[in-house]
Amino acid sequence: MTEDELLAETRAFNESLEQLIAALPALHTVPPEQTRRARRESGGIFAPPVYLPEAWWERIPGRSGEEIPLRMVEPAAQSRGAYLHIHGGGWTLGAADLQDPKLKAAANATGLTIVSVDYRLAPEHPYPAAPDDCEDAAVWLLDRFAGRLVIGGESAGAHLAVVTLLRLRDRHRIDIRERFGAANLSFGVYDLTGTPSRHLWGDRELVLSSRSMSWFVENFVPGFSDEQRRHPDVSPLYADLRGLPPALFTCGTLDPLLDDTLFMEARWRAAGNETTLSIVPEAVHGFLAFEIEIARRSHEQQHAFARG
Repeated sequence: MTEDELLAETRAFNESLEQLIAALPALHTVPPEQTRRARRESGGIFAPPVYLPEAWWERIPGRSGEEIPLRMVEPAAQSRGAYLHIHGGGWTLGAADLQDPKLKAAANATGLTIVSVDYRLAPEHPYPAAPDDCEDAAVWLLDRFAGRLVIGGESAGAHLAVVTLLRLRDRHRIDIRERFGAANLSFGVYDLTGTPSRHLWGDRELVLSSRSMSWFVENFVPGFSDEQRRHPDVSPLYADLRGLPPALFTCGTLDPLLDDTLFMEARWRAAGNETTLSIVPEAVHGFLAFEIEIARRSHEQQHAFARG
């Protein structure tokens, strides 16, 4: 496929997706449990979920007193390490078992055991529930797995992946570069007060909008002032980023969170860490979840990056 053909396919997909979204209630107007139920029953704007029989649940103790479910997927060949995966969904939606085929593909392509965290969701469980669960899962993973270790996630999952690395470094005094070989960060949100691209996006509903992003943030950190939202444990763009692993930052140009990726990649690199920046022309937020060529190519790049 030529670059012109690739762009034509992307634009056609975006047009059909926007029409589909326009026929549905806006995310921020629907109770989260209704959207969660629709995702499991029909997929909503996404393909219906497929639950693989070879994927299983591991349950570990969490500091809340509740168990943390981990969705486990092994590679076809002998595992050479582990990939701590954190799903997206604005800290409000999503689940660790809604992408079994993609997790299996990642396991086979990287040779790593995938460990996807089913963290507690907002607004029922606001901050710090999700970061706490991810931190506890990371400590468990570090105690259990040797070999190559990778962390990564999409959207809110990328945010939680960075927060987890910072907590491991600062709270557990772990040499992050010594333990994690890579961070795979896709269209993350790193400043919860909002970067320019988010504020300027407006009401256009293309998976994400300015209003829906504000709704997600309020679910996660209800009642927080902007000063509180800039705390590094909430908005990692404001953290000391030294001593972190090589990172692949992926985002599309039709994503309200584009500046989050651009700003975080620059600060990650300025702190002395290795980075790779992949900006995908006219890709929407969450494009990796769809069966289009730009997603296939990006998955290939991410698998190669995670393999090392």
